[in-house]
Amino acid sequence: MSALADGPAASEDLDVLHVDMDCFFAAVEILDDPALLGRAVIVGGTGLRGVVAACSYEARATGVRSAMPMGEARRRCPSAVVLAGRHDRYGEVSTQLHEVFDEFTPLVEPISLDEAFLDVSGGHALFGTSVEIGHAIRRRVREQLRLDCSVGIGRSKLIAKLASRAAKPRAAVGGPQPGRGVVAVTVDDEIGFLHPRPVADLWGVGPRTAERLSRYGIHTIAELAAIEEAALCRVVGRAVGAQLHSLASGRDDRRVVPDRAVKSIGHEETFATDRHDRAPLHREVVRLSDSVGSRLRAAGVVGRTVTLKVRFGDFTTITRSRSSPVPFLSASEIAQVSGALLDGVDVSPGVRLIGVSVSSLEPRESAAGRQLELLVVGTGAAADAAALAEVAARGDVDSAVGAIRQRYGAAAVGPATVVGPKGRGVKRLGDAQWGPTDTEDPQHSDQD
Repeated sequence: MSALADGPAASEDLDVLHVDMDCFFAAVEILDDPALLGRAVIVGGTGLRGVVAACSYEARATGVRSAMPMGEARRRCPSAVVLAGRHDRYGEVSTQLHEVFDEFTPLVEPISLDEAFLDVSGGHALFGTSVEIGHAIRRRVREQLRLDCSVGIGRSKLIAKLASRAAKPRAAVGGPQPGRGVVAVTVDDEIGFLHPRPVADLWGVGPRTAERLSRYGIHTIAELAAIEEAALCRVVGRAVGAQLHSLASGRDDRRVVPDRAVKSIGHEETFATDRHDRAPLHREVVRLSDSVGSRLRAAGVVGRTVTLKVRFGDFTTITRSRSSPVPFLSASEIAQVSGALLDGVDVSPGVRLIGVSVSSLEPRESAAGRQLELLVVGTGAAADAAALAEVAARGDVDSAVGAIRQRYGAAAVGPATVVGPKGRGVKRLGDAQWGPTDTEDPQHSDQD
């Protein structure tokens, strides 16, 4: 197997790049506070129920990993600097990162804030081979963002993503060891590169699937590829089995798809302690609905389905949804529906997490006319007038709230229900994404 880090690509069909930032959240924190350089830095939920979102290579050298419970991470690395994270700041840097990508190709498929697939098939005349483009992107990111990234190159998303992982630095007790930065895998070398890897490296293989395959003696991708597809489908199901059989054989026909449509918009909150009372949960639902409504308006969309997610203390998770032929136009409507859904849930066992989301999205401008039309069918003139007045009032209020927030900040105005001694609790994108912070007041976390 020959994985190229330098030199021209062997074939111009190696047009898929996967760019992944190195320890992105932790690296941004170090960038903003150089005193953290060389120290073990962990970003995530800092409370007892928090999880690790990212960590520096110094922390990784002690065994800390993403998605690890924060309590275990602290035990493994007691000297670490643990930070709650700043999603807004990471979003700013991510925007700058994608501006770099756009300089090389319009075909960019974001995967998360810190990684994306790029199709550079149209850029060779301007920027050279795919390997040369990979190096150019790394230089540009370093120059403009003062951060590092790793680039994987292949003819498919699967190979490119695994190649970017192979390009990364390695954690070591004496400090991180530099990686190759750019790794390209030629078509002839795909199987040799792919097959020695663990099955968990394939899309669709989570911990449960990996455990199930392990019971059948399947640990590597090579062992997976040796199983007949029909037999594999009997083990993991028809759809997953067919997908894994193709991937294990190096077949991945997924294209880079820019501007992937958002299917839903939502927020959720993990509490520091289980909530057994309905009243504070209702306040949290209002707060979450308010933020979901703001994001829907900012995105210029409305939705027809509201979903409430509830996770109990034993990690049992349920969802309750309500759909309507009439799009939900305001945060108050979303709050009413999600609150009604909550009323149908027995919260006495203790709620660990609650979430509100809206799906079945469509452009806001295309929904207004249908909303009015549906309201006036068979209701009578007086009821029609009242309904139309209510819709207009809600729309005006929603518009006014949006304008005030845009000018004076997200915390300037909002539902009175969620206002407490510390002001209005604003649920921002990414807040408590990795669990509650260690400063959260268990009785009033919805105010923080």
